[in-house]
Amino acid sequence: MYVANYLLVDFAFPKTSEDDYAMIAADEQFPLSDLKPVNCFTIEQVSARTGLTKRTLRYYEEVGLLPPTGRTEGNYRRYNEEDLQRLERIKELRDLLGFSLADIRELLNAEDERGEIKVAYQLETEAATKIAQLDRADELIRSQMHLIEQKMEGLEQMRKGLLSKLERHRQSREELMQQNNL
Repeated sequence: MYVANYLLVDFAFPKTSEDDYAMIAADEQFPLSDLKPVNCFTIEQVSARTGLTKRTLRYYEEVGLLPPTGRTEGNYRRYNEEDLQRLERIKELRDLLGFSLADIRELLNAEDERGEIKVAYQLETEAATKIAQLDRADELIRSQMHLIEQKMEGLEQMRKGLLSKLERHRQSREELMQQNNL
């Protein structure tokens, strides 16, 4: 690892030509020229990029919304692009769609598990196991849809309440205009 322009840079093993999910033996060695850089960011950089406070970033990690981040030798947090994408997803679910942090955790955990199932499915050869994996993925999707439908029902109730108020105001306005010959 080295520091360049205050950006922490780490290295990852190259993909093999076999497939994207190949296992690498613990004693397997690669020449340094085969390593590709993976950008890592400090908590300050992530805070500036996402608009989230450092305290919020630590809290999200503490409550399990964000997986534990990597650490430098000095025990400083370091984040990668995947962490940044997850934080943007959390912000979208929280700010744009109004989900609670508990709902966000449930949605993200389901997405994570579905990702793991997808990898296992691609590696699996037995049909019965693949069917069980598809069944579990469907169960996770249904739980996510249930959360979304609950949110939509709540929003629809709020919308109907506001439309009702507008109608009452329209009626009150008409009555006032008739009573006062306006």
